Amino acid sequence: MLFGLDGVEIGLIIVFFCLFGAILSGFPVAFAIAGAGIISFGIIAALDSAGLLIHQAIDSSTQLYRDLVNSGVHPDTISVFRYPDLPRIAEPVFVKGWETALDRNVSFIVNRMNERVLAGQSIETLLAVLMFVLMGITLERSKIANDLLTTMARVFGPLPGGLAVSIVVVGAFLAASTGIVGATVVTMGLLALPTMLRNNYSPELATGVIAASGTLGQIIPPSIVIVLLGTLAGDLYSAAQESRAVAAGCTDALTYLGEPAVVSVGTLFQAALLPGIMLALLYALYAFGYALMNPDKAPAVEMGASNHEPITRSEGLTWFIAVPAALIGGVLLLGSAGIIGSQDITVSSFSDIGEGASLRTNVSEQCQGSMIELHGQEAWDAAVAEQEAIDASGGVTESQRLTEEQIAEARQARVDAAAPIGTGVAVLALLLGLTLVLGRGIAPSKDAKPLIVGAIGLLLVLLVDVILVAPTTSSGATFVLMAIPFALTIYGCREAAIRATKNELIRVVFPPLVLIIAVLGSILGGITNPTPAAALGAGGAIMLAAYRKLQDEGRSGMVIIWSTFAILISILVGVNFDLRINQDQVSVESWIAFIFAYCAYLYALFGLLFGCWVLYAGGVLTPVVRETAKVTSMVFTILIGSQLLNLVVISFGGEHYIQQFLKSFDNEFTVFLIVMLVLFILGFVLDFLEIIYIVIPIVGPVIYGGSFDPKWVTIMVAVNLQTSFLTPPFGFALFYLRGVAPKEVTTAHIYRGILPFVIIQVVGLAILWLFPGIVTIIPDLIPN
Repeated sequence: MLFGLDGVEIGLIIVFFCLFGAILSGFPVAFAIAGAGIISFGIIAALDSAGLLIHQAIDSSTQLYRDLVNSGVHPDTISVFRYPDLPRIAEPVFVKGWETALDRNVSFIVNRMNERVLAGQSIETLLAVLMFVLMGITLERSKIANDLLTTMARVFGPLPGGLAVSIVVVGAFLAASTGIVGATVVTMGLLALPTMLRNNYSPELATGVIAASGTLGQIIPPSIVIVLLGTLAGDLYSAAQESRAVAAGCTDALTYLGEPAVVSVGTLFQAALLPGIMLALLYALYAFGYALMNPDKAPAVEMGASNHEPITRSEGLTWFIAVPAALIGGVLLLGSAGIIGSQDITVSSFSDIGEGASLRTNVSEQCQGSMIELHGQEAWDAAVAEQEAIDASGGVTESQRLTEEQIAEARQARVDAAAPIGTGVAVLALLLGLTLVLGRGIAPSKDAKPLIVGAIGLLLVLLVDVILVAPTTSSGATFVLMAIPFALTIYGCREAAIRATKNELIRVVFPPLVLIIAVLGSILGGITNPTPAAALGAGGAIMLAAYRKLQDEGRSGMVIIWSTFAILISILVGVNFDLRINQDQVSVESWIAFIFAYCAYLYALFGLLFGCWVLYAGGVLTPVVRETAKVTSMVFTILIGSQLLNLVVISFGGEHYIQQFLKSFDNEFTVFLIVMLVLFILGFVLDFLEIIYIVIPIVGPVIYGGSFDPKWVTIMVAVNLQTSFLTPPFGFALFYLRGVAPKEVTTAHIYRGILPFVIIQVVGLAILWLFPGIVTIIPDLIPN
């Protein structure tokens, strides 16, 4: 053996040095990765042909190996690391020759490109990357970040360390709206760092809080890191759990786990929400605590009023806390009392399929033992009892077509059980009520009559729904009955909206906040998957940027505003009316609703195209599209190059060798800790794209093949990558900030400033390690 090392170990070292040499060469990363794969394969093939690379594999023909297998040890768990005393056999790293390996690599690369880049199942999810990048760059180029920083500084500036806290808030906002770390760090470095230094903020605190807040885009949804990790995690978890089930003696993962081995990007977005908010809160608490202990290094700064009308503390508490809390609490209370609820009376023509046992019990003896070990004896006994009860009643009931009488009975039962107030009406009334309250709180000295009229209309809406609208009332009749009450409500809400637009904080924060809620709400609520939500975000960002451009030019933005209302109208009509006009019998009201919704859709489309024209004429759209194409092309090119490098590692057994090493540890936590440390170190010199596409496919079958929750594993990896993105001396965020920092800010300032936030990141990782429920609670509460 060369240098006393195994041939596969030497091959891995060659790939490692070729990869880092290629990256440090200055070539574009995407082409450097592919080139490293080709060069390393050539070197390994030449050394193997010369007989210099010898792999010591376990000799499976010996009696000791057969005795070990006969004792119950699964062949997949036998390795040179776990059983070093087993007899070995020397063989080349390319057992059938490098020519065969090259032929397999070429065929594999074609298949993988088809699966993951051109026409595979993950391509739809990867399209979300394009949309989110377009959304982020559009918002970044439209000066919305500048407005957010200025406004938040006025709100938090008077507090100790207020400017630093405002940076964290804006960083979280931009993370949820852009998801692009480099753009966020650079933007805040250009806009906020000079302001903080002018107001006598410590360079260490200023640079640290900017760099740390800029990396929140790695974890707060819609994070591109989560999208890319999610496309791999789903496949890796499913395949790894199937292998785990087979090794346990079961037929498939569903039988063994009792649930499908599935994880989606939308579920990962839900899982990432609380960890992202937790990290932002930890940053803000540190900044506030630093200011209290060092008031001269983070002084309070009065940046000017953010409200056109001063209000008293009691007015603020009443209209911004007490009344909204009472409205929300009242809706929740009425919902729990059954007064607010579903009014859906739709009945399926088929009966429900009877539920099976919680676990499959018709399994082999080996699988039964494995399932008892996994779920516990109590869960197995409960499943056996459930199955016996099902068998005693004749087995699982099949779905059967219902008769007309049965359908009528089921329909009447739904009518009798329907709540007096529909959920949709209650939610809409709550939103309109909060708008009226906001209008009153912003300008309490102004005439309250329009708002009172709106409140009366809101009460009439609820009364009409209770008294006149029944679950069997048609959508058209409901619209007619509620037209006048809703008109009164809209009159009051219009006045409230006019007052709100005169408040700088609401005028600046509300539009991007609505966009973020629309995008994330549709994903987190399980309404749609990330790709349509990303398209909604990209379209909304274009219209938002166009409105801002029109305002800067002194032109009216009413086309954009009415287009936004057209989208809302389309959604409301689609929810409340049956728009399926391709049926045999279509009612007149359905035709009217369809035409109305279609006209609203066309006007919304016109508004989007008008927004594109405004940005194009203003010289904004062209650089946005160019930058979007550049970023997404880089992502997909790195994907292709990394697949080539992965196939090289697989071809000489490197992937299998690494996985055997990790599987040699009995403790899952030990394995996961080793992987996290390796990812942390690699994060110093590799971007998250390279780590996701090169390293995760190698270690994924091990870390996703155990008993850990895949959501927790993925979020821990994402936060770990975020930590390495910050850590001196190689953290990428530090280089971004160094490039835009003034000359008086030294590299030492940046390094000293970021160290407390790296410690906060490590503390955050420890919290997630000790309390995994922070990651899993939202996905468990929200059905997918």
